[in-house]
Amino acid sequence: MNGWAIDLGTTYSKVAYWSDPDGGPRLLPLPGIALALDEHAPAEAEALVPSATHFPPHYDFWDRIGAWPLVDRRLFLGRQALIGLPALQANATAFHPGFAPSFKLELAGAPLKPLVRRGRRPVSARRVARAFTRELLAEIRRRTGERIREAAFTVPVEAYEAYRAELLTLARSLGIRRARFADEPVAAALGYGMGLLKDALALVLDFGGGTFHLALVHLSPAGTRKGECRVLAKTGRLAGGWMADEWILRDLAAREGWRLEETEEKSFWHRQLLLEAKRVKEALYLHEQVLFRVPPPPSARRGAPGPCPEPPEYTRERFASLLHERGLYRMIEGCLEEIEAEVPPGEAIDEVLMVGGSSLLPGVYPMMEARYGRDRVRAWQPFGAVVLGASVFSAGKAEAGDFIIHDYAFVTYDPGTHQPEHTVVVPRGTRFPTAPDLWTGRLVPTCSRGEPERVFKLEICEIGRGRDGERQFAWDSAGRLKALEGSGDRVVVPLNASDPALGRLDPPHSPHDRSARLEIAFGVNADRWLTATVSDLKTRRLLMDEQPVVRLL
Repeated sequence: MNGWAIDLGTTYSKVAYWSDPDGGPRLLPLPGIALALDEHAPAEAEALVPSATHFPPHYDFWDRIGAWPLVDRRLFLGRQALIGLPALQANATAFHPGFAPSFKLELAGAPLKPLVRRGRRPVSARRVARAFTRELLAEIRRRTGERIREAAFTVPVEAYEAYRAELLTLARSLGIRRARFADEPVAAALGYGMGLLKDALALVLDFGGGTFHLALVHLSPAGTRKGECRVLAKTGRLAGGWMADEWILRDLAAREGWRLEETEEKSFWHRQLLLEAKRVKEALYLHEQVLFRVPPPPSARRGAPGPCPEPPEYTRERFASLLHERGLYRMIEGCLEEIEAEVPPGEAIDEVLMVGGSSLLPGVYPMMEARYGRDRVRAWQPFGAVVLGASVFSAGKAEAGDFIIHDYAFVTYDPGTHQPEHTVVVPRGTRFPTAPDLWTGRLVPTCSRGEPERVFKLEICEIGRGRDGERQFAWDSAGRLKALEGSGDRVVVPLNASDPALGRLDPPHSPHDRSARLEIAFGVNADRWLTATVSDLKTRRLLMDEQPVVRLL
């Protein structure tokens, strides 16, 4: 393994590496400290490590030996803290003095700020970050047998040199001899398959658990080699997934008659209700309705205490209406207008990169697709794109980008069953530009109504496919999120249904003539357009000559 990358996130941290056998970056599953994978979990759950740290009040012999400075610099002996899922579980019923749910914001802005107590001693954000990273590196070694000596760290575009210096000091103290840094927009672009072999103007939407940020950045080949980009404009709001959790809980409370003021005095109950609201929110990314399974305490329920009522149901439709009522979409549109006003004259946004789990909230992707077009919005791996791209950067494989992400096919129909059949003309992973005859074939006009065919039509589709052993996201034609569990799962999205014409036939093609009438060749040009060359075999006329049909991702 090489090309190690670490993304220390506000809510989740991730690790990725470059896999030479697969020829690409891969997320590293870390079961035991990452989220558990279930039907409602994010696609990359087993690689998402909650950025939580818990310092237990007591340590055993080896933990104390491992904390000695001479040992600590050389060996990962014992544990200095619990991190990730075990840290959350240790604080499920009540927060302990040694529990830090996150550390990134403080590390970036106030590294000496005390976050927790270890016994009677305060522990700064700097020490919390080091303990978290130490246990993360130790877990990587336990899982892979490898001690990381070189790695790339992701940094926000607004990060100052002081934050990079903190990460550099932290990394060196843990045995990482060469630490590099990749701006998050550069990493996201590489993670989404952009080779950045030419200049591009990108809009990065980062919508996480605590904040909403938009950044307009200029990406260049020279900057990519350094892991850097130029920020042209940025804006944001203090709005994140935590806010939607609270909205769901209060909406349900109003509907069910719960008295939340009764739970806020008892932080355990209120915390459990918010955690359940978070689970419901994330389940609604993929499901139309979900049960709210955690009941409030009897004192908070309407009427006299009695048997627990049936769990209430919450729907995606209601959730989307709630987001609209609370002004989420207006907030996003306002931020987009601010950013678009900063686009340099004569230029246009080339790519839109969506990262952060809250980018999966209902209605967010459809808004971006409608505004910028499906061919420019990259949104299918919001949790992993940044760290995967940092791994590409760390491995020095930026030139391995510029490939097609999905399969692209044309549709024909079986004469007997009338079922659609998809012929792939550009398989995923194809490097572009290609030769104009990447795929060639001869076709018979369908004459679907039994009448002579005067216009040759061919519907082009995008096909998102799953991979065995991996859970992936895809967006259907209605802008709904789908989970692809294996190679048999797929999402088919028509791209040119409103204008499928690829040439006029003169004379028209008879429905009784089953001989091939057209020869067609497909390729992909340097701007990611699927091009078509169409020849009429009957008249020997060229109907299209490398003309763009649809733009690919």
